[in-house]
Amino acid sequence: MNAWMILVAGLAFTLNALAATADARAAHRYLITDYGAVPDGTTVNTKAIQSAIDRCAASKTGGVIVVPKGIFLSGAIFLKQGVNLLVEKDGVLKGTTNIDDYPPIQTRWEGTEELWTSAFVNAEGVSDLDISGEGTIDGSGEEWVQKNPYRRSASASGIEPASTSPTPPPVRRGRPRLLGIQNSKRVRIANLNLHNQAVWCLFILYSEDVLADGLRITAEHNIPSSDGIDIDSSTHVRVNNVYIDVNDDCISIKSGKDADGLRVNRPADDIIIENSHFAYGHGGVAMGSETSGGIRNVEVRNCISDSGNWAPIRFKTQPSRGGIVENITYRNIKLHETKQAFEFNLEWRMVPPVAPPAAVLPVVRNVKIINVSGDVESVGIIHGLLGSPIQGVMFTDCKIVATKGLKLDHARNVNLTGLSLDVKEGDAITKTDVE
Repeated sequence: MNAWMILVAGLAFTLNALAATADARAAHRYLITDYGAVPDGTTVNTKAIQSAIDRCAASKTGGVIVVPKGIFLSGAIFLKQGVNLLVEKDGVLKGTTNIDDYPPIQTRWEGTEELWTSAFVNAEGVSDLDISGEGTIDGSGEEWVQKNPYRRSASASGIEPASTSPTPPPVRRGRPRLLGIQNSKRVRIANLNLHNQAVWCLFILYSEDVLADGLRITAEHNIPSSDGIDIDSSTHVRVNNVYIDVNDDCISIKSGKDADGLRVNRPADDIIIENSHFAYGHGGVAMGSETSGGIRNVEVRNCISDSGNWAPIRFKTQPSRGGIVENITYRNIKLHETKQAFEFNLEWRMVPPVAPPAAVLPVVRNVKIINVSGDVESVGIIHGLLGSPIQGVMFTDCKIVATKGLKLDHARNVNLTGLSLDVKEGDAITKTDVE
């Protein structure tokens, strides 16, 4: 039995056990309206919903928190052990746009461990968790962009910069992610409509045996950094049958950034992403750019990417990141009207301030691209580093029609025999320092 068969069998066992746990809890329903929640779209229901969660967690049996029909406005809520969440059809759990409704928690933000704004729906250190339903979790992302000054970098007006005084610096604050799953095991997030995240949508950190299934993730294209799914230093993760249309990477796999990521040194590994549709976004499934802990054993298969997606097959990092990205497979991918087919860039977004190179530069190696076909604007780039060329990329049964060709530099052992290109302008392939 090969590694992928073992991974799939393990996930199936985990999901069967999780389903049995969810069924047992379903008999114990905690309707949030019974705890004072009002479905009028204006009443802030944080205390009522958290009260239902706390009561459920305190019971011997556990149960499921139920969001019924209506629009329930709330700040951050914190799920606990034994508590599942069900958003019923026509039910909407909608986030407020008051930063004080989202307390800072210990987490990882953009690859660095720190106190940072909590997510809207949070789960920390729980097991056998089910978040599901036919309803919607709405992060009010457009309202955050329009009405709230909080942005993602300290140079912007809404995030407090670190203090230069001897007193402890203030906690930096930014827009809340939609769902944050941290340090948890055996988690299922299924069938929901996740909409207008204020920043990253589904964030999976330091967790294992996680399934994201049947999700529809959409964000208006004016919401910055509205990633669909971020899998960060987590293992045994499966994403199946999701539709994503956002304003950043549809899915990004991460493992920490720069010195802090190298200190933590936790990889993202054993990940399957399949049967999914990636519409607009800055990438389809991206490796990085936070690669410091390593990314390995990932397969993306049986997926479609279209609607001007920037780079359905994407690798991005910086010299300061370090880490090894290896054993990555993209298989059976259909492209239509995407900007690029492939983007490998080990000097991605080198804008100030740029951290110094790591003692060991990042490595990208052993990548298989199998049966990828379609029409694109540009075939793309494979750009390594002088001191760490990209190594071992093999194309098999790939056919790309493009306006512009493929540029390769600082690469070794790139097998292009299985890549058929029909390029309308210029050379199909341009090589610099390629062996």
